[in-house]
Amino acid sequence: MRAVLALLLTLSAACPGMAFAEPHGAVLSDADQAALKQVETYLDGLTALKARFTQTAETGSTATGTAWLVRPGRMRFEYDPPSPLLLVAGHDLVVFRDNKLDQTTNIPIGQTPLGLLLKDHLTLSGAVTVTSFERLSDTWRVTLEKTESPGDGTLTLVLHASPLALTGWSVVDAEGHETRVSLSGITLGGEYPAKLFTFIDPHFFDGNGNTP
Repeated sequence: MRAVLALLLTLSAACPGMAFAEPHGAVLSDADQAALKQVETYLDGLTALKARFTQTAETGSTATGTAWLVRPGRMRFEYDPPSPLLLVAGHDLVVFRDNKLDQTTNIPIGQTPLGLLLKDHLTLSGAVTVTSFERLSDTWRVTLEKTESPGDGTLTLVLHASPLALTGWSVVDAEGHETRVSLSGITLGGEYPAKLFTFIDPHFFDGNGNTP
């Protein structure tokens, strides 16, 4: 559960965008700036994505499932059994459900790191700083932190360089714990039913639940 909460809470309120060279930012060459502009254009044009995911916690434990990301503002992480977890974003909320504990947590989508990827218009300027840009063979890694609160944690986007493609990300929380997500079997585009991004609380019909 800690790994899922790390994905939700790090970089909270990082909606307005990212800055290339703020006080805590990386020193970027002209070539780096050009490459990051490509990343911005690619991410801004990424309207829908479906993929298998593998989530790896710092302890080495893993979970798998299917992920959908649809801009603006919708995503679903459906964990494979026997995991009791489900994560659904829509209606400006991220809903985290643990069926084993019978607990549901709602978090405003703007207070999650993945909210950055779900914005209607994504720009690399503003409230988030690029702290590192690495080129590792055919992989680019872009690390981000909140400009005004760098101690809150970091989000690192992992992209295949050519052709440019998002292949995963990692989150390091304020305590230094890392959670990694890798994507495979990626399908770009497509239309998905609204019910995928609407959470029906199992207690809704007994009057104790809610439907965001």
